[in-house]
Formats: sequence, C-alpha cells, structure tokens
Amino acid sequence: MNDDIKHAVEVLRRGGVILYPTDTVWGIGCDATNAEAVARIFAIKRREESKSMITLFDSTARIQQYISQIPEVAFDMMELTDKPLTLILDGAKNLAPNLIAADGSLGVRVTSEEFSRELCFRFQKPIVSTSANISGEPTPATFADISDEIVNAMDYVVKYRQSDTSRHKPSSIVRLAANGTVKIIRE
Repeated sequence: MNDDIKHAVEVLRRGGVILYPTDTVWGIGCDATNAEAVARIFAIKRREESKSMITLFDSTARIQQYISQIPEVAFDMMELTDKPLTLILDGAKNLAPNLIAADGSLGVRVTSEEFSRELCFRFQKPIVSTSANISGEPTPATFADISDEIVNAMDYVVKYRQSDTSRHKPSSIVRLAANGTVKIIRE
C-alpha cells in the first residue's frame, strides 16, 4: 500500500490523473487545485463542466482551508455519520475554478477508508473523487467493472484493493446551505 500511495502522490503532484479506491466506489482523481487536471477528468468522463465533482479530504480541519464558512452542524454531521457522507457547502475557495459549481458550492467528504485517507494526508490537498465511469453509464461497483477506456486513460492505476469484490455504494449527498437549510440530494 505504501508504494501505491507514494506513486499516486507523485502523479498527483505532476498534475496527473489516477484511479484509486475510496470509502465508496473506485474514483478518478486529481489535484483539486489544478484546473488542467480537473479539465482532463471532465474530458475522460465526457462530462459537462457544469456538472460538479466532489473532493475527498483526510480531516474536517483541512476542509476549512477550502470552504470560507462552514456551518457548525456540518462538523457534527461528518463526525457522527456511520456511512460515507458528502456535504455540498457554500463558499468554495483555493481550488481549481472549474471544480467549483456556478453557485460557489463544493461537494466535500472526509474519507474513513484507509488508502484514500492516507493518500489525502500525504498529498496535503483535497483530491477530486468522481466515479470511474463515462458520464451517464452505470457506476462500477468493483474494480473489475471499470471499463478499459477509463483504465487506459489514467496516468496511474492503484493496485491496492483491485481484487476486492465487495460491492460499495456511492455516498449520501446532503446540501447544507450557509443559512443552515438542509436538502437531501441522495440517500
């Protein structure tokens, strides 16, 4: 696992795109502050840039560098949840402009999965995490379900957990506005 993380971090620092396991499904990732790398993911997925992607973090503390004002309840929600939770928060900053939604919001998730958490920690920045599929196609449940087209478009494919056949689901998504309004997007 350590060699995988080392190689993945090197690729991320060079502006590359990786395929990696997360606390939910396998993700396509890049440096969330690098607009060229973010644009490359949109192209690989054939996804409109108006459709948002989320970012993974290793801790709630790091999120504060990228969201201008986090409602206090957000910390409680992230710390108390028993399953992966993505929060859409207002006031994104210090990120690639093409990653931030038109309304200034950003989807954030603190990962509890060993590999992705350590990857985020060692990289010291948020990492884009979007499902490893062409936009509109089904989300692959395991590494074996990921198309060759996606795998071949990567600069680095993590080896860790490739043989894992456990079926993981995408995270719940909750929109938490600065004024405290809560909207469930996906359970």
